[in-house]
Amino acid sequence: MSDTTASLRRKIRGAGDLQSVVRAMRALAAARVGQYENSVHALKDYIRTVELGLSACFRANETEPSSEPWGRSEGDTIGAIVFGSDQGLVGQFNDVVADYALEQLGELQGAPAIWAIGERVHARLVEAGVDVIGLFAVPSAVNAIAPLVGKIQLESEAHRALGEYTRVYVFHNRPLSGGLYEPVQQRLLPLDAAWQKRLSEVEWPTRNRPEVLGGVSDALQALIREYLFITLYRACADSLASENASRLAAMQRADENIDELLQDLRVTFHRLRQQRIDEELFDVVSGYEALAPTILEKHST
Repeated sequence: MSDTTASLRRKIRGAGDLQSVVRAMRALAAARVGQYENSVHALKDYIRTVELGLSACFRANETEPSSEPWGRSEGDTIGAIVFGSDQGLVGQFNDVVADYALEQLGELQGAPAIWAIGERVHARLVEAGVDVIGLFAVPSAVNAIAPLVGKIQLESEAHRALGEYTRVYVFHNRPLSGGLYEPVQQRLLPLDAAWQKRLSEVEWPTRNRPEVLGGVSDALQALIREYLFITLYRACADSLASENASRLAAMQRADENIDELLQDLRVTFHRLRQQRIDEELFDVVSGYEALAPTILEKHST
């Protein structure tokens, strides 16, 4: 019995230590979710500025976007960027986005050439037998997103300049409420004609007619690169927010499970301890009853 209670004490201590780790990870995940969501919100003014610049270029109508490399869609290969995770404790996070990307790419005409962001989603895509031409590590902080996006753009444009593909899609998980997420896709290139038309018709915030200085074509290309950068940045931040929201939900479930385990262990411990006390009391009473006649006989004599 002594060994059993000692074993239960060790299990209770171990569960308590594990719960401390889980709660620390839960707090860290919650903090990171807020950081990545705030980084997306902070882009709103800059996105608005870039869109107004594109609107001015489209209004100028001195060059057709569809005549630029950004607007061509020929070629048999499709470039794809898939954001996943490098770490575990995220449930089906990588499977969901990988399966969604494979399903959507399978409906398009052309063979996919994929850039994977994260070792786990990379392994899932390789297992599916698709051509994964690059792997990038997932950023560990907000200030690491911009360097990653810059690397992706450089690599992507280098391959596109060689004529390997002109169509580019991005796939990632987008956060929902309650620690949930959903996989989404966005076509980066060629530029969407409806999107260009919508921007060209945006109401200008002032009465002064916009004017593009230094050549519409150069300004348009620079602004499109900024637009693509922002789109990839937002996709990466959304993916990281979804990953940490998924980890937060997993840690909450783990915390609840540990609470239930600790409750069961403590109930079992107290029951065994009480059982041991009862047995010791029974032994005392039994010994007294066995010795009582002898004690009474000695007193009577």
